[in-house]
Amino acid sequence: MNFLLFFKRYRISYFMNFKRFPSLLIICFLSFHVLAQYNINGSFPPLAGQQVKLVGFQDFGIYTIDSTIVSKQGNFKMSYSDKDQGMGYLSAADNEAYFVVLANENIQLKGQVFSLPETITTLSGNENKLFTQYALEHPRREQALSAWDYLTKIYTLDTLFAVQPVPKQAIATEKQRIKAEDSLFLATLPKYSYVSYYLPLRKLVSSVSTIAQYRTEEIPSAIATFRNMDYTDPRLYKSGLLKETIESHFWLIENSGRSLDSVFSEMNISIDFMLGNLAGDPKKLNEITDFLFKLLERRSLFKPAEYLALKVLNEVSCTINDDLIAKLESYRAMKIGNIAPDFDFEDDCFAPGYDVADSPKKLSDIKCKYTVVIFAASWCPQCPEELSQIGRLYQKWKTNDVEVVHVSLDDDEQIFRNFTSIFPFISVCDYQKWDSPVANAYHVFATPTIYLLNDKQEILLKPTSVRQLDSWVDWYLVQGNK
Repeated sequence: MNFLLFFKRYRISYFMNFKRFPSLLIICFLSFHVLAQYNINGSFPPLAGQQVKLVGFQDFGIYTIDSTIVSKQGNFKMSYSDKDQGMGYLSAADNEAYFVVLANENIQLKGQVFSLPETITTLSGNENKLFTQYALEHPRREQALSAWDYLTKIYTLDTLFAVQPVPKQAIATEKQRIKAEDSLFLATLPKYSYVSYYLPLRKLVSSVSTIAQYRTEEIPSAIATFRNMDYTDPRLYKSGLLKETIESHFWLIENSGRSLDSVFSEMNISIDFMLGNLAGDPKKLNEITDFLFKLLERRSLFKPAEYLALKVLNEVSCTINDDLIAKLESYRAMKIGNIAPDFDFEDDCFAPGYDVADSPKKLSDIKCKYTVVIFAASWCPQCPEELSQIGRLYQKWKTNDVEVVHVSLDDDEQIFRNFTSIFPFISVCDYQKWDSPVANAYHVFATPTIYLLNDKQEILLKPTSVRQLDSWVDWYLVQGNK
């Protein structure tokens, strides 16, 4: 029986019995909310017989909401519910995505294929109509603004045109009109609609590159907007823009024309804003911190990564999960400038190039000016290639007074011997895997992990790849020796 008809027929008896059974009406309303379904109907004749999927976003990932086979006539119907509210996309066999707003409304579309959005018409679904309109108009406005920005430079810097005030004023007026038109569209979106949240965010993220290159005067306001974002807002985690928002925020700071020290300082300020916002939500704090930590390391932004680690460990009162603590502790204990622990080569050790009598017995016995310590294993997908790269670069490094010590986390003697026999550098193994005292002393939680030490065992660098380390050798040693 239709729920509304059922409720209408029996509403008198429900309210009459509400005092005796107060939970009955509540359950009724909750059931209606849980079961609320919204449909997406499509007519796409070229997709006949194909499977189509409706995919939603959650945090940094995606999930399939619904899927179906398109009829011979090219029609399909899929559903989503309240919990899916946010952004989603439709995809077929070619895996091309057509984005839709899952805003608790029925949606009707017709077109050819998802990869040709210009062929698709939104027949019903008010928020989707607004989204489609802006998706078509905003890029054209941005293209026009870029053209006017180019002309602005010509009429400002070229002496042939700089003396012409009328064109300069006309260009400024037209740029102002385009910006105002775009802002007016966003300002007049329905107040509580999902598009009123999503479209300004999408605009900010997509404009970062243009702002950094052509509209540098907007950099401070864009960074301020990123900092003032609410990272606890559930709408952000359903937008599909969580990753891009964090990346764009820190990319803009990195490419804002500041000195390196100023970049690090600004990143630290942004980290303070984010952690302050997330302090009351442990789940999101862990999730965002983990992603940001990896992002900063991947971009070799080790000072902000260290600042983030120490800030979370020392000042944040939320519960931090064990895996994240291990990563952050590695920065506290093994930060650049600290002295790396010494360790013996008492267990299996291969030292090609050394006589038995002169073979080092511990790390501090190595006489080179620099030592690379790399924790790796044969079972690590990335490690064989990284170690092979070191093998190819080793002669150049050794010529520049750089030694390599490979600490293996293998737990099988024969595998270790077979794996390391081809490498021209020192390899040691105690066959204790993650329980290795050396790995624990260096706070190793992943492989490969690399440290560059000087002859005092001071940590100079924590490179994320052999390629980055080789760039350091080329810049500081090879070029410096010429």
